[in-house]
Amino acid sequence: MNLIDKTIELVKEKLEGTESGHDWFHIERVWKLSLKLQEKEGGDNQIIELAALLHDIADPKFHNGDETIASKLVHEFLSSQNVDAAIIQKVIFIIENMSFKNRHDAPEDLPLELKIVQDADRLDAIGAIGIARTFNFGGYKNNLMYHPDIKPKLNQSKEEYKKSQGTTINHFYEKLLLLKELLNTKTAKEIAEHRHQFMLQFLDEFYKEWNVNL
Repeated sequence: MNLIDKTIELVKEKLEGTESGHDWFHIERVWKLSLKLQEKEGGDNQIIELAALLHDIADPKFHNGDETIASKLVHEFLSSQNVDAAIIQKVIFIIENMSFKNRHDAPEDLPLELKIVQDADRLDAIGAIGIARTFNFGGYKNNLMYHPDIKPKLNQSKEEYKKSQGTTINHFYEKLLLLKELLNTKTAKEIAEHRHQFMLQFLDEFYKEWNVNL
């Protein structure tokens, strides 16, 4: 069994029973999207594959906000597979710096591999699947779907974002609709156009039905 197959096996094991918006199928989509972007944009294939597969191995929101677990798991696993130390560090760097909530803390000069995996992850957060994942996670947290009197909180700090208990619809304005402009690569930006418009159409239809404006 090669390294990628062993990594897939590990990820499936670790994410078994996870909330379905952040399960193996999310990882698989990000992995495949990353490979599609890499074909057009370049970058180190091995680093991109490993980072895409391992990027949510221990998502902090499911581990009491602990942002160190993933790095430890990745270092331990890749070291056990005799992966070069320099590659391990590059993979961990991507995992530690690609999230939306950490965007203000990330270095300015990001490696292409990080840009690609980050773009793939953000693409999976928008469009039809992005909508489904958002409502699934909102239900998982028992958040309100929508409340006309609860307005979106824009420009939240990292800590505010982590503690947010806003409505699912507000999450579109607090994150999802912002992602198109935060993408790094030309290929990802092209893919995002349709997905972004689909979300806008969904919101328009949602408000019409909510207000019984048929």
